Amino acid sequence: MKIGFIGVGGMAQAIIGGLLKAKTFAPSDIIVHSHRLESYGPYAEAHGLQTAASNADVAAASDLVVLAVTPNVASDVLQEIEAQLVDGQKTLISIVAGLSLADMANVVGENVPILRTLPNVNVEVGAGMTAVAANAHLTGDDLAAALRVFNTIGSTTTLAEDQFGVFSALAGSSPAYIDFFIDSLSRAGVKHGLSKDQATQIAAQATLGSAKMVLESDKIPFALIDQVASPGGSTVAGLLAMEEAGLMTAVVKGIDATIKRDAGGPA
Repeated sequence: MKIGFIGVGGMAQAIIGGLLKAKTFAPSDIIVHSHRLESYGPYAEAHGLQTAASNADVAAASDLVVLAVTPNVASDVLQEIEAQLVDGQKTLISIVAGLSLADMANVVGENVPILRTLPNVNVEVGAGMTAVAANAHLTGDDLAAALRVFNTIGSTTTLAEDQFGVFSALAGSSPAYIDFFIDSLSRAGVKHGLSKDQATQIAAQATLGSAKMVLESDKIPFALIDQVASPGGSTVAGLLAMEEAGLMTAVVKGIDATIKRDAGGPA
């Protein structure tokens, strides 16, 4: 199976990097094209990827066609590849923010199997979170093949399209917020005598382990908190101090602002 990427920006490269690390596709089975060869050519050569001369050539040579361009050119690019998709034998996968299934079908036709996705940057290390929504023509083995792309570089969740904005805040933007939390923990460690490298490693590994505990446990996060927080202990003291400073409220307000800005309003 061949997978083609139209657009080779940061998210496309993150997905390609994750697929190569997972060995889901051989480098020679990944085909790329973007508007400037000088931008993506060295990247393709360094990773052994195939390059195509045009967007249409990518679509013609691929079983899975990943649309990874900016929203302002998406419609034009879809028009360029419409002829290669019209027979319904190829699956179109979009990672373009704000581009609905209906938007795509209006350009390439109602019979094309389409998967709308919203991956986060963690796909690059095989720990991504991707929202997916399929149209009625993407079913069975074709749907499974498209989902396998993202399940091998993380996890997927099927959402209604009107929930993609909330997902974007919780999974798309939150890596930056979580990195900020890790950095805050590490700076506290530096305050108390650790080196920044040591403190960052400790905080990042603790965050990774805690996330793994949440995913693998049948307990809600608050129950896991109770496992760590002994009565009258130092953890309880720290939790109370964080809550007094407004940690939970700050997090919720941050997500609110992210969703509001994503919807086009002021933060």
